Amino acid sequence: MRPSDDRPRPDRLLWGLLRLMMGWIFLWPFLDKVFGLGFATEQGSGWIDGSSPTFGFLEFGTRGPFKDIFQPMAGNVLADWLFMIGLLGIGVALVLGIGVRIASVAGAVMLVLMWLAALWPEHNPFLDDHLIYAFVLVGVYVTDAGRYIGFGKPWGESALVRTRPFLK
Repeated sequence: MRPSDDRPRPDRLLWGLLRLMMGWIFLWPFLDKVFGLGFATEQGSGWIDGSSPTFGFLEFGTRGPFKDIFQPMAGNVLADWLFMIGLLGIGVALVLGIGVRIASVAGAVMLVLMWLAALWPEHNPFLDDHLIYAFVLVGVYVTDAGRYIGFGKPWGESALVRTRPFLK
């Protein structure tokens, strides 16, 4: 007898937890950059205080062969908005388990772009956490991890998503 798709299995729980953790990896910097909570963004330097959420990284953290592409974007209002909307949208989707396919692809693209902006990694000739997280998001996508621990199962069964499966 095959186990039911609803029955908890260790692999499903693992991918559900990995999805939640990846969601928090995107949602936390959004909150820290908006409000300047004193972690990666100094208190009083949040987006609501008038600071740019992209300026520091793009101005001082970029290096390597793509530096000249990324540095001019530092502090650009459009770059700020796209980055922050991306962090929020990806984070919320992954935490809730809805829109996980779009969020996984968008998150992997964002992480690879951040990896490219900082080539070459400081402590490894090739691999860093951005690439590892991007591959975790590929795993979240291919395992349909939105169905486990969250709202992904009812979301996936909704009429909207059944007619538009890319929203899964």
